[in-house]
Amino acid sequence: MIETDILIIGAGPTGLFTVFEAGLLKLKCHLIDSLPQAGGQCSEIYPKKPIYDIPAYPDILAGELTDKLMEQIAPFKPGFTLGESAVTVDKHEDGSFIVTTNRGTKHKAPIVAIAGGLGVFEPRKPPVENLSNFEDKGVEYIIKDPEFYRGKDVVISGGGDSALDWAYFLANGVANKVSLVHRRNSFRGHLDSVQKVMDMADNGKLNLITEAEVVGVKGEDNLKELVIKHKTQGEILVTTDHWIPLFGLSPKLGPIADWGLNISKNSIEVDTFDYSTNIEGMYAIGDVNTYPGKLKLILCGFHEATLMVQSAFARIHPDKKNVLKYTTVNGVSGF
Repeated sequence: MIETDILIIGAGPTGLFTVFEAGLLKLKCHLIDSLPQAGGQCSEIYPKKPIYDIPAYPDILAGELTDKLMEQIAPFKPGFTLGESAVTVDKHEDGSFIVTTNRGTKHKAPIVAIAGGLGVFEPRKPPVENLSNFEDKGVEYIIKDPEFYRGKDVVISGGGDSALDWAYFLANGVANKVSLVHRRNSFRGHLDSVQKVMDMADNGKLNLITEAEVVGVKGEDNLKELVIKHKTQGEILVTTDHWIPLFGLSPKLGPIADWGLNISKNSIEVDTFDYSTNIEGMYAIGDVNTYPGKLKLILCGFHEATLMVQSAFARIHPDKKNVLKYTTVNGVSGF
């Protein structure tokens, strides 16, 4: 049994910053995350994506933001259960919670803070026969490290910003050959991104195939060919090392949806006084919650975490008065 003061479900930016705010009040934290590393979406989905709305940083890569947050919370020595999902929660008579993961790891805490972002992400997969046979063998749904594709032939499917931006990035000196397949002539992305891709296609640096879609995958141990159905040209065979269908990710709350929380449109309803849920001692912060005027920004998650921790302290230590101290006066070691 792992025991802590605040059990945080979700080790994304909001969950990590919660550790810092709790540490200032001498509260210990332990984090659970289904991903094998901390950082949430910032580490798993777009570590190389620049973020522009973090105070004091004109821009910062998502992966770098995770590194900075980990550095910031290091003095408070949080615990981590990574690569495991929180599945069940039981509340005892003393008000404490027992949260058990899919691997049977049990955690006990008087406070549970759900900071699970948009939930568990599942890629939207195209309806192609035998697709699963080539997953991680040439078919990927998320680009984690663009260097993985250096010198390779790559086909990207999709018509949104993600498909356009990655096609442009990989075709700009990373991959050997990049083809972008989209079932329409028009794209859903920003005009600037569309124009960049069109210019690369005109200059022969990118193979643009519109009014077409991938309908088949071929290969033995690894992907070798794609069958592309074109509106006017019929079926086209394209040899490639990788196919990356970027049709978006579908977020789901997962087992948390069965915990008895008030849920509205896949988000947890909270009281904005302290971001508490309808279950006493359980909070929801960051993108996972909802309330009037909610903005799904990392910045807002930091604010919510700060107020939530103040409320958690009062629950854990009802007889203690918490006097707000400023880090500018005390530093971090002074808390």
